[in-house]
Amino acid sequence: MLYLAQVTIKDLEGTAKLQLLASQKAEHNWVKMVEEAYIFSEGDIPFNEGTMVLIQLSSTQKVQSIENARDWILDSLEQYLVAGISPAQLQEEAERAEQWRQSLTLQSQELARRSLEMEARQDQIQQLEENLKREKKQLEIWAAELKPNTEKLEHNLNTPS
Repeated sequence: MLYLAQVTIKDLEGTAKLQLLASQKAEHNWVKMVEEAYIFSEGDIPFNEGTMVLIQLSSTQKVQSIENARDWILDSLEQYLVAGISPAQLQEEAERAEQWRQSLTLQSQELARRSLEMEARQDQIQQLEENLKREKKQLEIWAAELKPNTEKLEHNLNTPS
């Protein structure tokens, strides 16, 4: 994991005590350390006390790499502050994005509800169609059964007695 740290104490052998100041959670997402945390370098580091450094720690909390944070800090300042992006603006954008996310979630839920209603209506229509087909068949059967009787009746009515 990547950390922003400061060299706090350096002994004569070059080993140092590093205070962890912030940790990287994602590419552009850093979190300030809540509690004071320190790590010790195992070998000589080429930085003096007070120097800000970026350190990569292993899962066992050993320093894997260390570099001066000066360029990274200046790049970050240029990227965010020189461009006129303030923390308040970033917070507003984050809140706006959250509102959009909530709005999209509500719209998605509404669409899902409507989709379910449409499916239920389709099922009802299919059932009505099936009922109509059955009733039509039943009427056709009755009509076929009544046809000989109707023909006899018409024949009897048309023939003089």
